[in-house]
Amino acid sequence: MQRKASAVWKGGLKDGKGAVSSTSGVLSNTPYSFTTRFEDTPGTNPEELIAAAHAGCFSMALSGQLGAANLTADSINTTATLTMEKLDAGWTITTVHLDVTAKVPGATAEAFDKAAQNAKAGCPVSRVLNAKVTMDAKLEA
Repeated sequence: MQRKASAVWKGGLKDGKGAVSSTSGVLSNTPYSFTTRFEDTPGTNPEELIAAAHAGCFSMALSGQLGAANLTADSINTTATLTMEKLDAGWTITTVHLDVTAKVPGATAEAFDKAAQNAKAGCPVSRVLNAKVTMDAKLEA
């Protein structure tokens, strides 16, 4: 299985502009720039897209782990907060924190925690990142 996305950049680092696209069409010449990445200008950037991918991947992985325990979630809500810091080697994604809330009828706290930990460890996006991945997972009543 392969997935593709592309980026075009025109101009210098600080005054240039870019656009990202994906073969699915979800991203279609979506603009990004130095200011959307490193300042507060509205718009997307690579790190936001990685955070979105991580949140989506984790939510699906948790659903799969719950299914393996014969549980089905009514809802799983995940927010991924990515931190990027300037280290000696340059700008680096150092951590991603997952905030998770889920409604899972019939789940015990222990079963939910086990599924969440397994999902965090097994999510392909978690495994590809060379960053510390932390999580707060809460089972809603």
